[in-house]
Amino acid sequence: MIATCIEPQSAPTSLDKRATERRDVTLPARLTWKDARGTMRFATGVTRNLSARGVYIECHTPVSIPLYRLVQFQIDRDGLATGAVPSALRGRVLSAVYRVAPASVSQRQGFALRLMVDPREAVITEQRRATA
Repeated sequence: MIATCIEPQSAPTSLDKRATERRDVTLPARLTWKDARGTMRFATGVTRNLSARGVYIECHTPVSIPLYRLVQFQIDRDGLATGAVPSALRGRVLSAVYRVAPASVSQRQGFALRLMVDPREAVITEQRRATA
């Protein structure tokens, strides 16, 4: 019989692998998308955190947006005046839904959006980050 040594698993490390800094910001925002039938839909909500490549938004009312649906994300004019918005988020931004948090008694429905970033801008950002 061969005995095997089982080593205890170490606690998971909390390394932040994000490419850009995420900031907790509450700003009014709007989502626009086309449903399965091609009808234009929209929802309003507030951002909870954002970065140059992603945003998390909580909607005021529950809506049905499936994973990976392309949506237009826009911060309202009042939110743009705060100056806390990265330049990539000014105006309408094409985004993909990559996480859906269902509504609960204590929390609104939320969507994590991945911003569709121009690959040339991503390369420039990576080069800046590598030399800093």
